[in-house]
Amino acid sequence: MSDLIETRLVTLDAHLGSTSTDVIKYLAQQITQAGRAASAAELAEHAMARLGTPVDFGAKDGPADLVFFIAAPEGADKEHLKLLSKLARALVKKPFTAALRAARSNEEIVALVSEVLSDAPAAPAAPAAAAPAATARPKIVAVTACPTGIAHTYMAADSLAQAAEELGIDFAVETQGSSGSKPLDPALIAQADAVIFAVDVDVRDQSRFAGKPVIQVPVKRGVDEPEKLLKDALAAAKDPAARKVPAGNETASERSTDSASEGFGAGLKRALLTGVSYMIPFVAGGGLLIALGFLLGGYAITDVADQYLTENTLFNLPEAGLLAYLGAVAFKIGGLSMGFLVPALGGYIAYAYADRPGIAPGFTAGAVAGFMGAGFIGGIVGGVIAGLACRWINSWTVPRWLRGLMPVVIVPLLGSIIASGLMFLFLGGPIAQLTEALNGWLAGMSGTAAAILGLILGLMMSIDLGGPINKVAYSFAVAGLGAGSVAENPAPLMIMAAVMAAGMVPPLAMALATAVSPKLFTGAERENGKAAWLLGAAFISEGAIPFAAADPLRVIPASMVGAGITGSLIMSFQAISQAPHGGIFVFFAMDNTWPMFLLATLIGTLVSAALVIVLKKFVRKAPVGAVDPAKVAA
Repeated sequence: MSDLIETRLVTLDAHLGSTSTDVIKYLAQQITQAGRAASAAELAEHAMARLGTPVDFGAKDGPADLVFFIAAPEGADKEHLKLLSKLARALVKKPFTAALRAARSNEEIVALVSEVLSDAPAAPAAPAAAAPAATARPKIVAVTACPTGIAHTYMAADSLAQAAEELGIDFAVETQGSSGSKPLDPALIAQADAVIFAVDVDVRDQSRFAGKPVIQVPVKRGVDEPEKLLKDALAAAKDPAARKVPAGNETASERSTDSASEGFGAGLKRALLTGVSYMIPFVAGGGLLIALGFLLGGYAITDVADQYLTENTLFNLPEAGLLAYLGAVAFKIGGLSMGFLVPALGGYIAYAYADRPGIAPGFTAGAVAGFMGAGFIGGIVGGVIAGLACRWINSWTVPRWLRGLMPVVIVPLLGSIIASGLMFLFLGGPIAQLTEALNGWLAGMSGTAAAILGLILGLMMSIDLGGPINKVAYSFAVAGLGAGSVAENPAPLMIMAAVMAAGMVPPLAMALATAVSPKLFTGAERENGKAAWLLGAAFISEGAIPFAAADPLRVIPASMVGAGITGSLIMSFQAISQAPHGGIFVFFAMDNTWPMFLLATLIGTLVSAALVIVLKKFVRKAPVGAVDPAKVAA
């Protein structure tokens, strides 16, 4: 490792140009002149520069004054990543970056870098007398989760872990995301001084953390302010009056106190996002199965599915044949799954307010809403009433002998009577009329009105790329999906298609722009552009976040224009989607409108890509602000 960097490959306090491209070209030439490569295109080793004038490399935290140029020969990917990992771990340590800035000679730089890249064994363990100091390190655990569990969940976890390492905190995190969740070791939870919930939905099995001081914030703060959250958690650990994670049947009363500080609006938003998050799997599976049923059995399957399933079996097929029978099976399973949409929405909204005791009353109120034709609006209202009622009931002071019955008998019973009773006696009828009017308006919408709605939804999907506004538009589309029908009521399916196509545009546009005009983007952005092709195609809007974070005033407006056009075109083309997620990979859920879906998405992508290229070429980037001397690029 000692020859990876040498004095000829170090430049101190030099002005190498005003752009990242200038800096990279200089360092590549420096390596070539040192005899390490035949040309700049065949680099094999490493170089480092300390810039006299910091240069913007597109990072969110501003210009960099320390630049490491790392290159590896073909086939050395693992070694390259190993070295990069060592260097990255060193660069988050302030003593190391301070030493780099204070070094007076190339030789000092070489010594510092060689030391952190060395394969030398770790220093021997400290004597027993030093052990208490090691155990004195604070211990924090965290849970991160966002409504879709795709991007922000993992970004927040990574940011918190990196900040904890810098602050000297023993840290462990549980990501409750779409790729599954590995629960934290109970021993780690028991030893933790405090817990951080960086979540937009309720934490699963929250009772594991009962009694621990807790800091609960939206997941995006875990991405943007990890150091502050960790410090707040340490402060809470030392504060006897700090909020604690509730245990068992204390949950509702505890949450009553929490919501007072949280505010009704914030609590309602959290509850709605929780309900939508748990509802999505029912809609996703059900919608795809219904589409598969149509694909196998044709649209007539809606009239004969029940007959096929009651009168026929796999060994006694109907006259229409095997495909028709399998289509009936898929259609029926999908229909039954979709039948849980409103009850699940109501049940998990109530769960967000009152924990497990609220689930049954919320599901029941949602079922009543479905029975009365109140739709997803009724499910939302019923779920909120059930959750608030259960939380209130659970705050009652009752005799000790009755406490054990509260969460399993008393709360669900009285909560169901209150929420479902109000729905039957007073609220269900008016909400059903409102729902019928809304469905009629959507079904009759055409021409300019439909195009304007698509435009608005497209703008909402792209303005914050997975943030609250994006989730409002997405939740609106998903909640109405259950009322959609290809033959009788395609409007909700059109709205779902508009939302999905518009959400695909920002990452696809950034991917296209980096491929067409790579010189306008940093190396990191070009790499992100490669991944953005797949993310955009799969309807993961967060694939555009790295670009928007580095250059929001040019990337976000460009994304909004293309996404708005796409949403408007989808509604004008009357393209549909019976699936709430999946992008181009669920084309069979779009009936025969998928070519129009792809055309609208392509047009929006081209517009956004062209616009971002033009803006980057002819509109100066807004200044990041004062240069922080701690900014480092690697």
